[in-house]
Amino acid sequence: MFISKNWNVYLIYFFMNIHEYQAKKILKTYGAAVSNGVILLSPDEITEKIKILKGNNFVVKAQIHAGGRGKAGGVKLITDRKLLKNEIEKMFGKTLITKQTGSAGKRVNRVYVEEASEISKELYLSCLIDRKSAKIAFISSTEGGMDIESVAEKEPEKILTTKIDLTEQISDEKIKKILKPFKFSEHQVIEGKKIVEALYKVISEKDATLVEINPLIITKTNKVICLDAKMNFDDNSLFRRSEILDLRDFDEEDPIEIEASKFDLAYIKLNGSIGCMVNGAGLAMATMDIIKLYGQEPANFLDVGGGASKEKVATAFKLILSDKNVKGVLINIFGGIMRCDVLAQGVVDAAKEMNLNIPLVVRLAGTNFEKGKAILDQSGLKILSAANLNDAAKKIVEAIK
Repeated sequence: MFISKNWNVYLIYFFMNIHEYQAKKILKTYGAAVSNGVILLSPDEITEKIKILKGNNFVVKAQIHAGGRGKAGGVKLITDRKLLKNEIEKMFGKTLITKQTGSAGKRVNRVYVEEASEISKELYLSCLIDRKSAKIAFISSTEGGMDIESVAEKEPEKILTTKIDLTEQISDEKIKKILKPFKFSEHQVIEGKKIVEALYKVISEKDATLVEINPLIITKTNKVICLDAKMNFDDNSLFRRSEILDLRDFDEEDPIEIEASKFDLAYIKLNGSIGCMVNGAGLAMATMDIIKLYGQEPANFLDVGGGASKEKVATAFKLILSDKNVKGVLINIFGGIMRCDVLAQGVVDAAKEMNLNIPLVVRLAGTNFEKGKAILDQSGLKILSAANLNDAAKKIVEAIK
């Protein structure tokens, strides 16, 4: 899962990331050309594994689930084979800080080393699910190696979008349109076609939501190669994609999120100070938005679901409190299938066990609302009740000042 902040509104996306080397391996199985490389999972593997690499020019790449690795020192060009082992060793254990990692950064636990390519031109190619049109969209641009969002904003004429219905095969006519901006030679069109077909198959056969090649390069020997690759997969499809689920890297995920997944809780850690527990993704997003409106940031997204037991509620509450950045908690429940008395008892049990010492604001409405409020009122805990969501947001923001 992933949440992005668009202006003052939070947007939620449910997908699983994989590493560059894993994405390239998938592309290669579908016939796309990728650079020759090896993955190293520990420094102990360096000496033996790099023997298969040819030449004297190499690229050492940190494997983390975040963009901007190059600017953070996570991509190194090595032009002397004698220096390769030492540079790989220095990459292991390094903490990379990018726009996507936050200030804490991400520790490098895997390193991918590939034979360097002599680049003549950098291009951009991606394939994604376009929810608005319910089609697959290919994006082509001559501006490879750059942030495609910046290109779209400043030079939209340099981006071509081609939309395709989800059918068994992609037509040659559509492929020619996708590749048109690149002005490929006849031989390069053949290579480009294989890459386009590979992207399409990953989307249609593996339930990917995004496959991005940035850059797609033309080498000085006029070959077309996927120099970098990024893939996201639909969380909801993983039950039928065990081969994709096996690629999950727990080191790249927040420990609290991993623990939450064991209890079937939809939890995403954020950087704010107000912990949130809500039932229903839509209501959770609205809760996060109104916290932002009143000048604070949510510490998490947490949807406990519609039929949670008091034990599941207690677990969810404990997970919120395990985040040291949380200075207050807002619980917003609209009881339908979820009973307010069950929620209240779970919260009370967890709060007493954890010796709650931060502000807690609760807004309850719906099924067994009166019983739930009574449980909270008789708990002996300092709990602030709220009449509605607006009142709840005001109270929790004021309470943590």
